Amino acid sequence: MNRHKQHLTLTVAAVLLPCMVACGSQKGDSGAVSVQQRVTGIDWRIDSLTAGGTTLRAPATARLRIDEDGKAAGNLGCNQFSARATVDGDRITIGNLRTTRMACDKTRMDFERALARALTTGTLVAKADDAKLTLTDGDGDRVRLSRGASE
Repeated sequence: MNRHKQHLTLTVAAVLLPCMVACGSQKGDSGAVSVQQRVTGIDWRIDSLTAGGTTLRAPATARLRIDEDGKAAGNLGCNQFSARATVDGDRITIGNLRTTRMACDKTRMDFERALARALTTGTLVAKADDAKLTLTDGDGDRVRLSRGASE
């Protein structure tokens, strides 16, 4: 009888072990959060822009949000904007910006023009962690963002 229990235990283990390993690895994969999930649906505060080797501090009003449905909106530092965005893995493409037409001081307007150019001149590569996001364009210009105060 003891030998029968031992054989049964080994048989059950041989059948269940592959199932447990498969289920365990699926659970691990489903727990991973993609860059897209970590970028979309979040109100990002734009902290700075590095363009042409010069880092510019963003005005406090500069914001970006990309929703899962492809709508992008925010503030370039002076003017509000909206656009279509595509997020594919760690690649983000933002289309033509539709903006308000307010005028601000020269520093804010210079930042705004540089930011608009960095966001729309091609595909951006996103690198996200818990509360920070960096968008890098093909020229190496970088937009650094952090979760907004409401997050």
